Amino acid sequence: MHAVGWPAADMCHCVAGGTMITAIDHIVLSVTDLDETIRFYCDGLGMELQLFTPPAGGPSRKALIFGQQKINLHDAAAPYAPHARQPVAGAGDLCFLSALPLADWLVHLAARNIEVESGPVPRTGATGPLMSIYLRDPDGNLIEIANQL
Repeated sequence: MHAVGWPAADMCHCVAGGTMITAIDHIVLSVTDLDETIRFYCDGLGMELQLFTPPAGGPSRKALIFGQQKINLHDAAAPYAPHARQPVAGAGDLCFLSALPLADWLVHLAARNIEVESGPVPRTGATGPLMSIYLRDPDGNLIEIANQL
């Protein structure tokens, strides 16, 4: 399958001998309740809250930091510009890799009354096989926590 207007053969070409896109720097989640979202991701998943001021100025923003990754949080009722064409809460489907065994995650989540919806189940990740569990954040985003196999 290829994007409209792009010949399929052109989808895999590199520029100047390198890959055009090398990584995801950050993603943005639109959320209905910033405080509840921060509690879930920090207390439940062990992420760290970061406050930052955009280089162009303006009000400080909130982000979740883990490893070398970042999730910027936008209030769904008043998202920062620019933003997705239809910024809505609960439309995300995210997979987080973890070195912590899933059995330990199950104990950790149960102690925080976070329901596991499915798993452990085998899946295929970006670099190979995974074993995953699934849960929902406060907005209903599907959260996958996975161990690489």
